[in-house]
Amino acid sequence: MTETGKVYLVGAGPGDPDLLTIKARKIFDQVEVVVYDRLVSDEIMDLVPTGTSRINVGKQPRFHPVPQEDINDILVNLAREGRSVMRLKGGDPFLFGRGSEEASHLHANGVSFEVIPGVTSASACAAAIGLPLTHRGYATGARFITGHCSADSELDWDWKGLSDPNTTLVVYMGVTNLAQITLRLIENGLSASTPIAAVNNGTRPNQRCLISTLGEISKDLTELEFSGPVLFIIGRVVELTKALGFDHEQGGAGPVEARESA
Repeated sequence: MTETGKVYLVGAGPGDPDLLTIKARKIFDQVEVVVYDRLVSDEIMDLVPTGTSRINVGKQPRFHPVPQEDINDILVNLAREGRSVMRLKGGDPFLFGRGSEEASHLHANGVSFEVIPGVTSASACAAAIGLPLTHRGYATGARFITGHCSADSELDWDWKGLSDPNTTLVVYMGVTNLAQITLRLIENGLSASTPIAAVNNGTRPNQRCLISTLGEISKDLTELEFSGPVLFIIGRVVELTKALGFDHEQGGAGPVEARESA
């Protein structure tokens, strides 16, 4: 009887291979199969050794060619064949990565697994543009939300609670519903002049950054036509990027192009 293999749920971070953890990097050389998502950067996939099998299960907004239930089964079946498997996810597998759903399915089927955390986009993208998520006098805390719900249902969040001017709000996967998100925040008390940063392809060589306001971001983002993952950071801390010496207009934050809304 074939001995059951092991699955590693690995966070690939935001895209820069230098931000992989040492533990995650070691796993690349230990597994036989890599099951990876769309948001894992090409630079990180280049670290997968020649001869290691690759299975692309990436999703796009409103287009899931491999449903989550099928991904769960792929992991179980590979392990039952005795394979060692890396389930490679952008960011951190347990922060909007559905890693806990996969872990639950693996556990229910008697498959051994290990979670290797990754640097999440909120902290990585903020650091890349010189933006602290918390800062005394600007934000006493930070909240992370996803910009879409399962089955594309309405965003039924606590909008009043999210519209706290003393909290930094970070929105993952929010491009599709950006107009709805900004409108609901403004309706619930957050000023239309509240600054917002949109970080596209954060930490990667093609990183771009738009600094705008809640009232103008939808229009400004349409004009720039970003492609690839976009993270939104909302709150007064966005004002600090220049105060900390990051001049986006001159590309002073590394590989960042930015434009400020008038």
